Amino acid sequence: MGCFTLDDILATRKTRDSWWTVFLVDPLACRLTLLVANHTSLTPNGLTRLSMLVGLASAVSFFEGALVAGAVLFYLSFTVDCMDGKIARLKGTGTPFGLWLDYVGDRIRVVCCAFGLGFGEYARSGDTDYVLAAIGVVLLDLFRYINGPQLKRVKEATRLLAQTRMEAECVFVEDVLRARPRTDVERLGVEEGRTLVDLQKEFHARFPWYDRLRVFLVRHRVRTHVMSGIEFHAAVFVVAPLLGTWALVPVSAVAGGLLLAFEMSLVYRVWLAARQIPRSRPERDRILV
Repeated sequence: MGCFTLDDILATRKTRDSWWTVFLVDPLACRLTLLVANHTSLTPNGLTRLSMLVGLASAVSFFEGALVAGAVLFYLSFTVDCMDGKIARLKGTGTPFGLWLDYVGDRIRVVCCAFGLGFGEYARSGDTDYVLAAIGVVLLDLFRYINGPQLKRVKEATRLLAQTRMEAECVFVEDVLRARPRTDVERLGVEEGRTLVDLQKEFHARFPWYDRLRVFLVRHRVRTHVMSGIEFHAAVFVVAPLLGTWALVPVSAVAGGLLLAFEMSLVYRVWLAARQIPRSRPERDRILV
């Protein structure tokens, strides 16, 4: 049904992704995507629905106490979830509704698996810590998805304000890095005669090692937010169940703490960027590279 090659599939991967996806999911997901693209007529939305079904099977396994089976099914569910985007980009068959379905499917999987684990272990042990851990996992996941869009709005407002306060045409460092992610910030100069504005200048000054880490991770296609929702889900629903019942609560607590810490680091960066914009007259030296 198709004549796609593995190179075609590899080209559909995101420029930067979570380290869990890059190293532990994509090697399998890309090869499965090749089979699906060449030998089936499955659509991206069809793969999303399949991912949801496998995720629900994982939740049932967790509730029944089959932790290893639940962990394997969750991993497979996420793998299929990674395939739908690749098929959409490969064949150009993605739809706006597919974005909604993918988002809702992820939330349903997390909620069902969290409560499957929490209430299943509570039913067997009577320990309410499992239920509290499940509620904490769901709340942290929802917080992450609420926090992200709001931070994006603040960043956009900060950029707009910076543009209005500048006296010359400008280009933002983050746009340059998006186009050329391996660029070292310290080596940037004037971009095509336009003023180069670094809204992260204060952050870079406080953490000079960060840009070297960013360049290193980019070379391996890994994003700097190393404890995102994907790693959080992997820790709670794959790593902890494979370790055993004893690990469910402590691993969830540690992973949740790391997720919250990284989310707060994003808030901190946005706050520092907003502080650099003058409130009255332009003070360009504060935000120039």
